[in-house]
Amino acid sequence: MPQHSGLGGALDYLGERPLAAGSLLRVPLGRRDVLGIVWQRPAEGAEDPVDEAALRPIGAAFDGLPPLPPAWLALAEFAAAYYQRGVGELALSVLPPELRKLDAPALAKRQARLIKRWAREPKDAFAASPERPALATDQAAALAEFEALRAQPQPAPMLLHGVTGSGKTEVYLRAAESVLDAGRQALVLVPEINLTPQLEARFAARFPGRRLVAMHSGLTPAQRLSHWLAALLGEADIVLGTRMAVFAPLPRLGLIVVDEEHDPSYKQQEGARYSARDLAVYRGHLERLPVILGSATPSLETWQRAQQARYRCVPLAQRIGGGVLPRVRLFDMGVLPRPSGAIDAAPIVFAPPVLQSLHERLARGEQSLVFLNRRGYAPVLHCGACGWKSGCPHCSAWRVFHKRERTLRCHHCGFSERVPRGCPDCGNLDIAPLGRGTEKLEEQLAAALPGARIARIDADAARGKGQLESRLAEVHAGEVDVLVGTQMVTKGHDFRRITLVVAVSPDSALFASDFRAPERLFALLMQAGGRAGRDAEAAARSEMWVQTWHPQHPLYAALKKHDFGAFATSQLAERQAAGLPPYSHLALLRAEARDPALAMAFLQAAAAAAAALPGADAVTVYPPVPASIAKVAGIERVQMLVESASRARLQRLLADWSPLLHTLRAAHKGLARWAIDVDPLAI
Repeated sequence: MPQHSGLGGALDYLGERPLAAGSLLRVPLGRRDVLGIVWQRPAEGAEDPVDEAALRPIGAAFDGLPPLPPAWLALAEFAAAYYQRGVGELALSVLPPELRKLDAPALAKRQARLIKRWAREPKDAFAASPERPALATDQAAALAEFEALRAQPQPAPMLLHGVTGSGKTEVYLRAAESVLDAGRQALVLVPEINLTPQLEARFAARFPGRRLVAMHSGLTPAQRLSHWLAALLGEADIVLGTRMAVFAPLPRLGLIVVDEEHDPSYKQQEGARYSARDLAVYRGHLERLPVILGSATPSLETWQRAQQARYRCVPLAQRIGGGVLPRVRLFDMGVLPRPSGAIDAAPIVFAPPVLQSLHERLARGEQSLVFLNRRGYAPVLHCGACGWKSGCPHCSAWRVFHKRERTLRCHHCGFSERVPRGCPDCGNLDIAPLGRGTEKLEEQLAAALPGARIARIDADAARGKGQLESRLAEVHAGEVDVLVGTQMVTKGHDFRRITLVVAVSPDSALFASDFRAPERLFALLMQAGGRAGRDAEAAARSEMWVQTWHPQHPLYAALKKHDFGAFATSQLAERQAAGLPPYSHLALLRAEARDPALAMAFLQAAAAAAAALPGADAVTVYPPVPASIAKVAGIERVQMLVESASRARLQRLLADWSPLLHTLRAAHKGLARWAIDVDPLAI
């Protein structure tokens, strides 16, 4: 049941015959006929007596489907308890939406058609595999460690700490081959949809006799259902997907891979706010199978566990094929002449040595990547006469200026309007963009590098179907001289011709209020720099320029040496001194209402209720404060931080607190919604 219903447990129905736990069926709920899952009965003596005369009969069971595996049910139950959601809400939300629309006969027809199609598809178990590249010494050691872990009765998670371009994917492929040969299935998680096609192509090419299915939100409802059925029925040998795939029902699961395990995209931000990476580790523990966490810049939580020997850390220190990491050079923007005080005075976009490096790559026919993690033309339009700025009427944020579309668009609620002819407040016709996004950077590069072929990849340029693949193909084919992009182009792409990376304006994260901002910035810059120097012939002259106003910052000192260990050590010391994760455990109680006073009152009442609970002395509940972006789509957002040095004590308090919050919700009529976010990514 949904969390807002207040019903966290299973409902009882009357059945004519026993059904195994995990069976899918239709059941009546109120006036509706809904999808249901048969759940295991609670421990003996823990259930309330049931009046069978009051029970409603179940509908038709999906007899053609095998029950969901017991390990899947245990995973869903754990996730619901840990992230403070109803078990039915979580379990049903991770099933294909198309299942909710089908009755038993309709699903049986779908299933029969799929089985016929699978039978027609060539699936030769003896299909010739392509030639496999020879393993480097580090890769061979990593695979030997994997096999040793796999042989253990309870394998520890393995952190594959490999620099960009060190061949982590080949280790994934060999590990998957090992478990597939043993008759098991492999689950491979990637952080974003745009990384799925290229990794899927590599797995498909390596395993031509195996069935591989994808799981992500970019699939059609029919595709999601057919791929889910292939997994449940054991037809899929490899499942590759984004965070939702951690709940793929795999009866013969033998391996879980989490690529780029540090990526924040693994944390769900709506509904049940689960971390797919953490659930992958728990699933591995539950099913006693190996989990590989791969990253050049692991999350600090993962790194700390590896240092404590709770995870097995396996390094891949060398790039494959003789490539080397680019030389990192910092340019102090403070030494450049400042622009005049006029609002439209153009600041210097590229420092002279950076511009010279771009010209050199252009002359040699090499490619460059210019990285700016801000899309649009400019973050805001500004009137110099009266001070007006292009704020969003529905959010506590600016509307971004998109020049090609001539629109002002809010990136939080989506509200969009045409750019006004003059200032809406004073009528001044001279309104100017402030700041810089990738669209403006593309324009400035075209002016600075006449004749250069410039392409841009961001969420705006790759919005249409096939646009991202088309742009990437142009880059790989050498049809682009300079690629401008956001973080979309910094992860997982093997650009062989790029020898120069330029990071523009990365400093904003250095002094952000979010304690994870430096960690994310370091990972982004390391990933961006890793796009250069992948070809051995050009590796020696590959470099990364970082234009910064704070060249002495310790983060940049570690970046220059490609020394993640030093950066992680300093960050962990700061976290320990401040009592922040992983040295403490956090949850956020979020409340939303059109009137912020209503949300604040709910949180204050919740804090008072928490203070009266057993174990409250081991948990700190901080006063409620507005969220960093206080209003989105007309709804005011307030949050309250809950902290404890003990994960178990925090979980006990949250479990006792949650039923009281349902009661408080009923007493605060103006509240739009509330939610508990366990292990939040930002506070």
